[in-house]
Amino acid sequence: MLYFSKLKIISVLIFTIVISFFTISNFIKLDNDLFKRNINLGLDLQGGSYLLLEIDNSPVIIQKLQSKLSSLKKFLKDNDIRSTNFKIIDDKKISFVVDENSKDKVLSLLKDEESEINPYFQRFKTHEFDVEESKELSSSNINLQYSEYGLVLLKSSSQDQAIEIVRRRVDEIGTNEPNILKRGSDRILVELPGLDNPDRIKSLLGKTANLTFRFVTQSEEESFGTERIPYQDEEGDAIVSKRIILSGDNLVDAQPRMDNQANETVVSFTLDRVGAKKFAKATTSGVGKNLAIILDGKIISAPSVREPIVGGSGQITGGFTFQTATDLALLLRSGALPAPMKIIEERTVGPDLGQDSIDAGILSLIIGFALVVIFMIIKYRIFGFIANIALITNLLLLIGILTLFEATLTLPGIAGIILTVGMAVDANVLIYERIKEEIKSENNKILAFDSGYVKSKTTILDANITTLIAALILFILGSGPVKGFALTLGVGILTTLFSVYFIARLLTSLYVIKNKDKEKLI
Repeated sequence: MLYFSKLKIISVLIFTIVISFFTISNFIKLDNDLFKRNINLGLDLQGGSYLLLEIDNSPVIIQKLQSKLSSLKKFLKDNDIRSTNFKIIDDKKISFVVDENSKDKVLSLLKDEESEINPYFQRFKTHEFDVEESKELSSSNINLQYSEYGLVLLKSSSQDQAIEIVRRRVDEIGTNEPNILKRGSDRILVELPGLDNPDRIKSLLGKTANLTFRFVTQSEEESFGTERIPYQDEEGDAIVSKRIILSGDNLVDAQPRMDNQANETVVSFTLDRVGAKKFAKATTSGVGKNLAIILDGKIISAPSVREPIVGGSGQITGGFTFQTATDLALLLRSGALPAPMKIIEERTVGPDLGQDSIDAGILSLIIGFALVVIFMIIKYRIFGFIANIALITNLLLLIGILTLFEATLTLPGIAGIILTVGMAVDANVLIYERIKEEIKSENNKILAFDSGYVKSKTTILDANITTLIAALILFILGSGPVKGFALTLGVGILTTLFSVYFIARLLTSLYVIKNKDKEKLI
């Protein structure tokens, strides 16, 4: 029946009023923290920066091959298989020579996914590596290289790690609603709404942040186990040991602070339990030596170890300003990228373009809304007026819910709102036309209106649910603006059903019950 209980009426009114307050919070300032939420505008509306990053996976492949090579040596040695001439060819293949009598056994083990060699290799499977006998060298020479599938897995893993690190770095800066997405197998798209000058973020994203601690040697010439590394902010270089005392993986936290004694800005760091133990052991045995702090292949500083550092914390000096110290601490906290990245495309969307988009979207919404309002009043008179009230409520609820979750509104999102207006009107048209049919065969006006709502429900639900499924698929599989369109469309469908079957039906029931004796209602 058209009857609404007082509890249902009060519940509908409270829900509508509360959500509408969130809509209002976008236009006026409210002191209540709960209502300080706003809809965020996307890159296409408020302007900002667009960066396309490309991952260089070559170092990752080499590093993985070196790791596999060490594991392979250990396996062959443990199984008393004579092997020599281990090397990596063209940064793509592991090549080694085995005893002629052991060749068949080694090939069998390498090609058998269930063999005992697997514990020595992390996911060292046939489908990830191609195993072959070299035809260019002796018959006992074996080559291993990544298969196409193995390269896809490696790149995917590297990309996933890079996205997480990029997200941490961007979030640390406090950029509002960044959009970070995969592009292909080795690219990452970063959209930064409202950021007109991306120089700082470009600098941060362009650094791998691979931190290591290594002792400086006393020798003035390179020798086995050492290498020459330049200083970052000054001329010259130093010969340092290749043995890594500590890496950035052992850092728990890093913060910039002012060292009052030295009157300089430093980066203080805290180590995890394993890192603290390693650092304590190294600094205990290395008192008097210089400990080089190396970031991305350059020495930041090389302070002398005056006493053992056993507390699991320390500080990095290097003539930092507070800004550079803050950025270094941010890089260390967010972790090192798995591979170097470079910016291959950069665009800045100006605020004028964003404002033009907003104005065009608002204008189209106003025109469409006004035409719908006029049509409904002409076609259905008082019930058209009720449908228009429900339509306005629908928009208030839609914007309020988007505000509640601080969603990002894009230009396609505005298109989704406009589409919602059309779907909301369509539902009311279906109901009113069904009511007209029911009145022809039912003398009781209340029963006729109630039947109109009940019998049209299936059609309306079917249409809206199928559209909602499409919106969900677009939201799950889509990206960027497509997600924005799917979000507003999906929320709009839910608010449409609420406004039609609660707001419009409530107002209709009140009017029909009061005017049930009129000869013609619709």
